[in-house]
Amino acid sequence: MAIANPVKFFQEVRAEISKVTWPTRREVILTTIMVFILAALAALFFSLVDMAIRGGLTWVLDYFGG
Repeated sequence: MAIANPVKFFQEVRAEISKVTWPTRREVILTTIMVFILAALAALFFSLVDMAIRGGLTWVLDYFGG
């Protein structure tokens, strides 16, 4: 196992970072808003599913439980 040269390592890291395409401020804001909206929709969906399952189980237990 060879010992890596730290100077060469940081030069390679800098070269790789320069290849990265960084998002614009507008892209970051839009994708952040989209994430919040989709998270809220998912929370609403799972809340509705939870209420439906709870209501169904309550009905079944009341109907067959006596």
